[in-house]
Amino acid sequence: MRKKSLKRGATMVAVFWIMAVMGLAIVASLRVARYQMEVVSSQVAGIEARQYAEMGIAIAANPRVEIWDQMLGQRFENGSGFNAQIRSEGGRFNINFILMSQDKVLLRQIFDHWGIDLDVSSEITDALMDWIDSDDDIQLNGAELDWYEGQGFLNRPFNRPFYDLDEMRLVRGMEIVEAANPRWRDWFTVWSSGGLDVNEAPAEYLAIAADGNIEEAIALVEIIDGPDGIRRTEDDQKLGSADFMNQMGMSPDEQAQFGGRFNPQAEQVTRIESIGFSGSVRRKIVLIIQNRSNGRPTILDRREELIQ
Repeated sequence: MRKKSLKRGATMVAVFWIMAVMGLAIVASLRVARYQMEVVSSQVAGIEARQYAEMGIAIAANPRVEIWDQMLGQRFENGSGFNAQIRSEGGRFNINFILMSQDKVLLRQIFDHWGIDLDVSSEITDALMDWIDSDDDIQLNGAELDWYEGQGFLNRPFNRPFYDLDEMRLVRGMEIVEAANPRWRDWFTVWSSGGLDVNEAPAEYLAIAADGNIEEAIALVEIIDGPDGIRRTEDDQKLGSADFMNQMGMSPDEQAQFGGRFNPQAEQVTRIESIGFSGSVRRKIVLIIQNRSNGRPTILDRREELIQ
């Protein structure tokens, strides 16, 4: 009898162990299923957010839509929607324009503003100059073919203007720029027609370009923003580049020296940024378009960007 009892006891223990293992397996399966459902749900939300971002792009690209139009921001009952902005690409420094104008001083001023040592900023500036020029002559502190070959790069520099801001990362010393200002791309473009658009650029950029006082630039931006104090609304007060330089207190000599940093005409390249959202998921699409307003638009660039 005792042997049978022990046998039955061992059997019950085995059954309990099997039940416990099966329970763990079921719990694990449920967790995996839940995770997969969350992944699928996130993917669906991402697709919806991207579609809403595309909707914002389509509306903003219409030349009849003004930069302050309420259609640029829409929210729907299901918690989805989009916010689109129409901006002048002239609100950023055109790196190719600066380099081809040989305005080394401006680049050094920008790098100095980011806290980069003057000698180091001079080396980076000269390396950027060497990258876009068509010869193999080395700037005073620059870098040409020999330096890049010594680093194991056989096809650098490209000896042409930058086609994309990411190409700037290939230039000697740009890792220092990236460390000093991880958002340096927000300062530059390769698409605008030249100098800064004084009605679009932030006060920080305008003060550096004018070699002036940041407080004066802020005061002028407040005038441009109009009574509501908000940029790109219907009450904005437009300034010409000459008026801007005069109100910045720039002398005739300073205007002659730095005037080329500002675009005297309306910028014809437009940046459209559209953020679509579905719940907490967001997607951002950027479209660079030329001649948006004259009926002959040309798409220069289109990309999806990470939202930070």
